[in-house]
Amino acid sequence: MGKIKNIIFDLGGVIINLDIPKTITSFTELGFADFKSLYTQAQQIPLFDEFDKGTVSPENFFSELKKLLQTDMDESRLIAAWNAMLLDFPPHRMDVIGQMNKKYRTFLLSNTNETHVTAFEQILEEQHAVKNLNHCFEKVYYSCRMNMRKPDPEIFRYVLNENKLVAEETVFIDDSIQHVKGALTCGIQAYLLDKNKDIVVLLEELKLL
Repeated sequence: MGKIKNIIFDLGGVIINLDIPKTITSFTELGFADFKSLYTQAQQIPLFDEFDKGTVSPENFFSELKKLLQTDMDESRLIAAWNAMLLDFPPHRMDVIGQMNKKYRTFLLSNTNETHVTAFEQILEEQHAVKNLNHCFEKVYYSCRMNMRKPDPEIFRYVLNENKLVAEETVFIDDSIQHVKGALTCGIQAYLLDKNKDIVVLLEELKLL
């Protein structure tokens, strides 16, 4: 590995603990056994992509979801099921991520949507008494506020260009292989975080700590 000056982190499954099957289970428990045919970590129907890109508002997203699920269930129950995947921010990760920006230029790049942003910022405030993740990074990028999403190369190029980052001097860490591949196409040194490995362990292995 050459001289690394920049690190781009994913959020879900890297910094915040994520349990996507919990959301699928929550929808199943509400009576929607076929929800997993609409949404998984590896693949999802276009409605979820558009929600991630911010081209569909939360109101329209849940309206369309109701049509797909053929239900008039109260929206608050659907929101709770959708947010069920969001778990906790382990303190040791927050400490390490907070220290990394003293040694590197650090950024957050997450595929997410406004409903999830509201939910995980509430978790963050409850667990760590901070309102958002801005203090941990030079800049935070959420796909829903960029009209782009991973693994499309355009989103990686946008972050590189806006911050004048050299791809070869930049590490990207994500827990989804398709996103890692997208970053690699842009010349970024990208690494997959194994499901059973903590980000701090991977940072140590890459000699970035």
